[in-house]
Amino acid sequence: MESTETLTQHVTDNRLADAWAELQNHAAQGNPLEPNAYRLAFADPEFMLRRETRGLRIQLEMLKPDLEQASQGIQNTVVVFGSARFLAPEDAQAALAKAQASGSATELATARQQVKNAVYYDQARLFARLVASYSAPLPHEQRLTIATGGGPGIMEAANRGAHELGALSVGLNIALPHEQSANPYVSPSLNFKFHYFATRKMHFMMRAKALVAFPGGFGTLDELFEVITLVQTRKAKPVPIVLFGSDYWKRLVNFDVLVEEATISEEDLKLFSYVDTPQDAWDVIRRFYGL
Repeated sequence: MESTETLTQHVTDNRLADAWAELQNHAAQGNPLEPNAYRLAFADPEFMLRRETRGLRIQLEMLKPDLEQASQGIQNTVVVFGSARFLAPEDAQAALAKAQASGSATELATARQQVKNAVYYDQARLFARLVASYSAPLPHEQRLTIATGGGPGIMEAANRGAHELGALSVGLNIALPHEQSANPYVSPSLNFKFHYFATRKMHFMMRAKALVAFPGGFGTLDELFEVITLVQTRKAKPVPIVLFGSDYWKRLVNFDVLVEEATISEEDLKLFSYVDTPQDAWDVIRRFYGL
């Protein structure tokens, strides 16, 4: 006869029906997933994709990455933003050789710019290695984990740097009309995909202890100014905001004009720092937290 303790364990093991197994069995029998009023609501794709259930989808996009990161001890992140178009140095050199062979002046000019921008790829990679090296001997609750948008370019470089030292890194990817696939260096168990930009941005900030923005385009600017605004308005706690590549950022945005026009205060210029080397970027973060 089974003990009371064993019986109790059986009861707790079977609290919920396995809806996923039910769906898999349905598929194994060759039955297509057609609209079906009898299907469990949360296992019904047609129902979950209705306009009226958008609020539920947003909640799920908030909850899934949060639970997964918490279960793996990811508490503090260093977020790295930057262009998805920058190539690794070896790829940029290959593109240059191809352009030289083509004889196209336009392709050659583009390839030369790619070689120039590849320096940022290497620097993002080295910066991530500095963060991973610092965190390696620490307990999970004290580690700093690299987090990126999960795509190519600067994002790939940062994930790659962490991966090379055996560290976990987070990828918060976004579903786009021109599909952006995850780079191969994101830790598979921390590789998340979002439909909503808003929930993705929330996840960038939820665990962020620092933001490092490398040169980039509209997406990088969007993410950077969102963070600056959150910190300026005290909707988020102050964190180091590092602009990597002082020449690029100072040519792109003249923040002094905002002070001159009284649209921001001079004090707001202290919300971010300019740096030009991976070590300088890391030093800004170390000084801020007294590491």
